[in-house]
Amino acid sequence: MKLRAKWTRPLALHNQGQLSLFFIGCGSAFARSHYQNNLLIIEGDDHVMVDCGTRAPLALSELGLGVTTVRNWLITHSHADHIGGLEEVMLMNRYGGGPGKPTIAIAAEYQRLLWGRSLRGGCELNETSEGLRFEDFWNIRRPRRIRGLPRNAALVRFGNIELLLFRTRHFPEHAAGWSDSFYSVGMIVNQRILFTGDTQFDPDLLHIFQELYDIETIFHDVQFRTGGVHASFEDLVALPQATREKMVLMHYPDTWMSHRERAEQAGMRFARQHCFYDFS
Repeated sequence: MKLRAKWTRPLALHNQGQLSLFFIGCGSAFARSHYQNNLLIIEGDDHVMVDCGTRAPLALSELGLGVTTVRNWLITHSHADHIGGLEEVMLMNRYGGGPGKPTIAIAAEYQRLLWGRSLRGGCELNETSEGLRFEDFWNIRRPRRIRGLPRNAALVRFGNIELLLFRTRHFPEHAAGWSDSFYSVGMIVNQRILFTGDTQFDPDLLHIFQELYDIETIFHDVQFRTGGVHASFEDLVALPQATREKMVLMHYPDTWMSHRERAEQAGMRFARQHCFYDFS
């Protein structure tokens, strides 16, 4: 993995063929810096954006991109820092001169939840009394369930970008495991990069997928308190050294700098906004 800070304006959604991850934001839900933890994945002429929080349209604009420029989307779960900007994406593509419906990778189970509990109110009744449907705003790509893999694993592709989605134990806080949790997913990118999305501390998740795949890098969310719905820093620094040395911490609050030295001593790094993480 190489870190590359240089980029053009507007940010190009294509490259010379390497797999690249670019954080348009890497902050927590309520951070006042680094926006929110939303990610672009680019390989060759293919791209997909993971999550679209309340501040994502502004974050994209500062990169020289409009929300209609991004053509492929994946949403991990229904907290506002991951879906709060999605209504703008839908309405701008339909009414704001966008190039047509973008594509979203989404399980049927989650489509019902995302539309029925979050997006329907602002998008349904814009044209006729009968109302619009989720399908009127999106081209839908269904992840394909992979039998024999844990955590309801499902596979979806955007050209050369392969995403293996898996369920995470995120919320509610009292959930005993991923199957008791509200819908939330992480992913493995091209069988080499583990991106947790949002999850409580779940060492079994890290163990299972490192056993199944040759994971090079783990992008893991973090919080600096115990309890709650994210993995705590104290839990993560207690993981085995081999796991810590693969780990890049993301979704962090504004106080992250006070923990930087200890994280580096443990072999971990913090994700950097507006930098490419290149994998040759």
